[in-house]
Amino acid sequence: MKERITITIDKKFLKWLDEKVKARVFANRSHGFEFLIQKKIEGENEEK
Repeated sequence: MKERITITIDKKFLKWLDEKVKARVFANRSHGFEFLIQKKIEGENEEK
């Protein structure tokens, strides 16, 4: 189940994310955030 949140993000990061959405790397901003968070979690698990 997904939950709606509100965040504050630096404009340079949002610009990068929007460029990736426009290039169809991510379906939308939420998809981009979920993907990046998942990769971070996977990276932390590999370090253990």
